[in-house]
Amino acid sequence: MVRAKDINENTPWQGLTPGAEIYEPATSKLVKTGEWRVLTPLFDGTKCKQCMLCVPYCPDASIPVKDGRRLETDLDYCKGCGICAKICHFDAITMGKEER
Repeated sequence: MVRAKDINENTPWQGLTPGAEIYEPATSKLVKTGEWRVLTPLFDGTKCKQCMLCVPYCPDASIPVKDGRRLETDLDYCKGCGICAKICHFDAITMGKEER
């Protein structure tokens, strides 16, 4: 089995895993997959209480934390699932259309 970190443009198709099968965690950081999303999490730092509940719920690890504070969502990897907005008790995260 080829590990996700070892896959590149020269990897033959026989070395790729079938689609939708994940063999190791945190592979979203290997490929910028943020262009897949339809909705974007909009973060309002004035409403955020820094409870950090959104951080472990994010399936793509798109919510960075620095010095104990939640930062803006890393849109390079966010797929717009909306889990962070659903889990936020303070309405600091809402889902909306991204301005491109």
